[in-house]
Amino acid sequence: MKKIFLFLSVVCSVSLLADKLELNEAIEKTFQNHPDIKLSSLKVQQSRAFYNSAFSDYLPQLNLQANYNIEDTLYTNSWNVGATLKQKIWDFYKTSNLVNASKIDEDISKLSVEDLKNLLAYKVKSLYGQMILYKETIKVREQDLQLKEDYYKQAKALVEEGLKTQADASSFLSAVYLSKTNLSDAKASYEKVKNSLSLYMGEDVENDVKLDSAILTKDIKFSTININNILEKNYDLKIEKKTIDKNILLYNSAKASHFGSIDALASYSYIDNVKSYDTTTLGVSLNIPIYSGGKLSAETQKARIGSQIAQEQKASKELALREEFESLVIDIKRYNRTIESKQAQLKASQDAKKVLDARYKEGFTTYIEVLDSASSVLNAQLGVLESFYNKSLAINKINYLRGRK
Repeated sequence: MKKIFLFLSVVCSVSLLADKLELNEAIEKTFQNHPDIKLSSLKVQQSRAFYNSAFSDYLPQLNLQANYNIEDTLYTNSWNVGATLKQKIWDFYKTSNLVNASKIDEDISKLSVEDLKNLLAYKVKSLYGQMILYKETIKVREQDLQLKEDYYKQAKALVEEGLKTQADASSFLSAVYLSKTNLSDAKASYEKVKNSLSLYMGEDVENDVKLDSAILTKDIKFSTININNILEKNYDLKIEKKTIDKNILLYNSAKASHFGSIDALASYSYIDNVKSYDTTTLGVSLNIPIYSGGKLSAETQKARIGSQIAQEQKASKELALREEFESLVIDIKRYNRTIESKQAQLKASQDAKKVLDARYKEGFTTYIEVLDSASSVLNAQLGVLESFYNKSLAINKINYLRGRK
């Protein structure tokens, strides 16, 4: 591990004068500025309003009525005014099931906010890691360009001395142009990722920003992580479980609607017609639906099917999580082996390059072997960086699956 940090500290060094952007800072600014977070927060408020609306059915309902009639007779015009008070007594748990379902809907909205934050944190980690990758790729490409330019100058000098042919100089010049193209591509990729991160954060990220390259070397302990941990902490699965509970309540509410309701009623009316008088009513009403055109049965069936769909979606999500987790574990173990082999390849390539550079000056090897040696070193350097990034990406994905920001 010391060799890993040494490699990254040498190859991935950044300007000490630049402002440093910490990963957690980037994540927090994304939470503060990303419109999806604000949208999800509004949906939580909306679900709370739906809950309040459903809960209001528990409370007394008071209505005021007034009428004024113009009579084309000898009598004076008539009018009346009155008030009606209705209080639900019993509806076979229809309302309570709807209220509880609305409460679960509010819980689902809150979980969705946390899931969104978890997803945005994962995306920011990926962009942050890509910035490190491309930033250090640029440094490697710049070193490669400088090396190829030095080779070209050396070859020209040897050609002038008659020790090498023009083919040597032309080949190194071609390698210089290729290195410039690769460097330009790396800079363009870095700029794209930097712009994406800036949009997520809601503010510009400086070109010379200092990043914490150590995050690419973080490891994960599989002894503390297993599929049961994933299934317990995953936000999508929590939402599916809540959705099942909500649909069961909706199904029970739909069934209860077949039995009607018992309500307490009170009313008062004052009527001014030929004579003035008032009326008062106080009693209990029983409302039982006899025929609704099949609407109640259809609503019940719809709720029952919704509950079954939610259960199957949960099972499908569990299966997908198991598959993805096992694949990520395999990938991380593979990246560990790849990093080890790439580091060994880098050391061997650097040793071979030193020998070939010295032999080329003495005329014992060709420019083809020198260029091949330089390419081998370059590919090994880039391979180590990419392997670290891919491993960190897989680790971040596991943390996302288990609900860790």
